[in-house]
Amino acid sequence: MKIRKWIWLVMWILSLVGISFYGGAVSYGFFFAMTLLPVISFIYLLCVYLRFKIYQEVESRDMICGQAMPYYFVLRNEDYFGFAGVKVRMFPNFSFVEGVAEDVEYELLPGDEFIYHTTIVCKYRGEYEVGVKEVIVTDFFGIFRLRYKVLGTIKAIVHPKLVELTSLSEEIQMAAAPQREAYGEQSEPDVLVREYVSGDSLKRIHWKSTARQQRLMTRQYTGEEKQGITLLFDTKRYSKREDIYIPLESKILETTLALNLFFAKKQQRITTYWTQNGIRKCDIESMSSFQDFHAKAEAVIFDKDEDSLRLFKELCESGSLYASKMVIGIFHEINDEVVYLAEQLAIAGITVLVYVVTDEDIESFVRQSTARKHIIAIPAEAELGGIL
Repeated sequence: MKIRKWIWLVMWILSLVGISFYGGAVSYGFFFAMTLLPVISFIYLLCVYLRFKIYQEVESRDMICGQAMPYYFVLRNEDYFGFAGVKVRMFPNFSFVEGVAEDVEYELLPGDEFIYHTTIVCKYRGEYEVGVKEVIVTDFFGIFRLRYKVLGTIKAIVHPKLVELTSLSEEIQMAAAPQREAYGEQSEPDVLVREYVSGDSLKRIHWKSTARQQRLMTRQYTGEEKQGITLLFDTKRYSKREDIYIPLESKILETTLALNLFFAKKQQRITTYWTQNGIRKCDIESMSSFQDFHAKAEAVIFDKDEDSLRLFKELCESGSLYASKMVIGIFHEINDEVVYLAEQLAIAGITVLVYVVTDEDIESFVRQSTARKHIIAIPAEAELGGIL
């Protein structure tokens, strides 16, 4: 288009030179033609802009992340003059339409129409616009271009993807498996000892065995078993920009549902906490109770006033987490206070997993992982199967 504008400008300057130095009917005719050309082009373009029609529809506005939904749109010329150049632009950030090239320029003669039956795929959980965002129309001579913003765009309600994990990392599965070891003070100590693991209480070191085996050994107690797994996830909104918060919130819920589904299928009890105008809690120990939690998770509203760090602190201070054999936290941000709370749980003999959904570099925190305290980064676009 820029080349055509330069050609027109050069031609208009030549016509101006012609009437200035030569005069005559031909020179003036050429000058007026070059001068009126953009006016005529703009009037034509304005007519196209006002008369152009586009129709689009999706089978259902309720969608699931990653699942294709039937979708069609129609470009139609219902007038008596042709439309020279028409381009379609889709909403680019959160969805894509299969089989539609945005660089194609359509020419529609009177009565012509282009119908596309295709599918649309939404990438993230949330509520946002999908499909055709705007149409760009260009005049015959390529001098002007107008953007036609589509009225009545499709606003999709996208539900989080349900990822079925076949397994977790061996380290995590061992921590989650039924066990008889307990780490609190018990009334009847067992004579068994085991090798010291970072995070064990120094009070439990068995010095005689340590001297005999030339490595740190700790007493192993039996008694009341720690019960279940506790999970808490972040519901705070950290940005006002959709392109930032929608992918992160989607991945937080996707991770939460994937872990709950995995343990529900194994009929391992898991208690999940989150904040939503107060502390919410759901106990899951079967597929039936998971379905109940699934509905609650889909209804979660992320808000800037929610405070998941405070939830973590309150659960630690109340002792609710110390009865668990494993604690899982799913956050968007991590800081020294989160690491400190996780360390206190690890010292008490609880395996702690801190998943941080972020695209930022948190390697300095990841390096603070220990045998019972694991800090794991989850990029917003990552596949969970390769991380969990």
